Amino acid sequence: MCGIAGVLNLNGEAVSPVVIGKMTDAIAHRGPDGEGFFTEKYIGLGHRRLAIIDLSPAGHQPMHSWDGRYIITYNGEVYNFRELRVELESLGYQFHSQTDAEVVVNAWAQWGKKALLKFNGMFAFAVWDKENRQLTLVRDRYGIKPLYYTHQDDIILFGSEVKAILAHPKYQSDLDKSALLEYFTFQNNFTDRTLFKDVKLFPAGHFLTIDMSKNELPSPEIYWDFDFREPVKVLDEEEYIEELDRLFNQAVCRQLVSDVEIGAYLSGGIDSGSITAVAASQFPYLKSFTCGFDLNSASGLEMGYDEREAAEHMSYLFKTEHYEMVLKAGDMERILPKHAWHIEEPRVGQSYPNYYIAQLASKFVKVALAGVGGDEIFGGYPWRYYRAVVNNDFEHYVDKYYAFWQRLIPNSKIKQVFSPIQNEVKDVWTRDIFRDVFNKHASKLTCPEDYVNHSLYFEAKTFLHSLLVVEDKLSMAHGLETRVPFLDNDLVDFAMHVPVKYKLGNLSEIVRLNENEPGLKTSRYFNKTRDGKLLLRNAMKRYLPPMFTDGLKQGFSAPDASWFRGESIDYVRRKLKNKNADIYSFLNYKEVQILIDEHLEGKNNRRLFVWSLLCFENFCQNYL
Repeated sequence: MCGIAGVLNLNGEAVSPVVIGKMTDAIAHRGPDGEGFFTEKYIGLGHRRLAIIDLSPAGHQPMHSWDGRYIITYNGEVYNFRELRVELESLGYQFHSQTDAEVVVNAWAQWGKKALLKFNGMFAFAVWDKENRQLTLVRDRYGIKPLYYTHQDDIILFGSEVKAILAHPKYQSDLDKSALLEYFTFQNNFTDRTLFKDVKLFPAGHFLTIDMSKNELPSPEIYWDFDFREPVKVLDEEEYIEELDRLFNQAVCRQLVSDVEIGAYLSGGIDSGSITAVAASQFPYLKSFTCGFDLNSASGLEMGYDEREAAEHMSYLFKTEHYEMVLKAGDMERILPKHAWHIEEPRVGQSYPNYYIAQLASKFVKVALAGVGGDEIFGGYPWRYYRAVVNNDFEHYVDKYYAFWQRLIPNSKIKQVFSPIQNEVKDVWTRDIFRDVFNKHASKLTCPEDYVNHSLYFEAKTFLHSLLVVEDKLSMAHGLETRVPFLDNDLVDFAMHVPVKYKLGNLSEIVRLNENEPGLKTSRYFNKTRDGKLLLRNAMKRYLPPMFTDGLKQGFSAPDASWFRGESIDYVRRKLKNKNADIYSFLNYKEVQILIDEHLEGKNNRRLFVWSLLCFENFCQNYL
């Protein structure tokens, strides 16, 4: 796990080692254990090392292939590297280290882009082909490891974080206003745009080869994509449970490879609890970490947000060495500037608790296992999917699901809120952006199950992808590697073809509700749609008591809706009711105040909107 950066001068000018050094210095937090550079004429590669496998100097990067033709700067972990190493050794390759990075560069030398389908892990890397004068950028299937790039005149810049690009004198920071409109619709960016003008987030499951002789930047090419669909032959549920149990154990054990100590996040839910159960069976007294919340001023659903009691019970069951912390309203105010600097641009959710729990874990371990991905591949958000299972056709489905995913500003308010920059964003059609997510998902839409699979695809490509970016940056802010066993290749391949009826138990009933009770009240609808992940729940009964496997879904979130109206109300007013705040160069002050007041007065829960405004204000102060 590391940080990478690089420069390719398409005009043939020499790359300055000093500039490469500045780019890697900007992301030094990602790799406190060492640094390395490679420059040769017009190519420069930089690396910051977080030593996890083979802690010796032999793991230094950038690293050459055995024949010296390829040079790689690599971030990530390929968990099946030992099997691939044996295969390469049988072909005559020799190795000088025990690292997975050396396996990856030699696999590329042997198989080229076909090697990408052999890698089971998380990675982002750049590899330079000295013979053909080609630079290839690569990102893992799911987007666990981030990679950013930009084309500035005749120069290609890339890095694990945008900070690396900002450190190059050629790039001048500016706001992408179209990306801003996209973000304030979805609390996410579904395209490859970022809030940094002309800087793109490299798409997951893609590679891009840049040929010096052609002096151009082609589009990334896809090598893998999600494919959620009903199986041709449906097996008995017990057979699915047995296979899930086998693959889950294999996935967790596969990701325990390390030369440093590994810990686990333990939230009290079935995803992190199941991972901890398997990991603890391999490591006695595994360290576990939980973040709780002060609920003295919480109300409503937020009263259930503190999961420390459940986590402590799991720790007791699995005999972990358990650590926890409790966050209060002031902790959000205190950390937001630093959080915003590390996360760079706002993304989904209210993620400052992730920053704190990573900070806690980093004091004890260098690797932490997390439950990210379990919800997205096994159907953990049923109330979302059920909203769009009865449709006339694909366009009807898009309209319904698009309306649901307008998380911050509804379409009816977009023009008013963005009036200061309306002329510059008038051609941005967020429904088209939403619809385009499905362009590569060829599932036929003939029954409610097909629409659920379409929704699972959409959320894996957008929501999960953004969660992974957040997880990476906020853990790497503390030099901590986060691993996500649910995103093991074999486990994902299995999960994508599990019948929907084994994920969601109430589908047929919800179909009848949609058909016969269009005026169904929200509370009753929500109670009918709180199942989900049924197959995973049933399989994990082998590891967890019923109080956990049969419990309701609970996200990792602070009681901010209450805090924004209570302890933090003065902070919110000070930051967002200030007419001189930077955000009002782009947003209409009056219209924003109407939406904020709806939250502060208890008329609507707009906590995500308030949080996003605070993040955007800090983004402006940090980067514009």
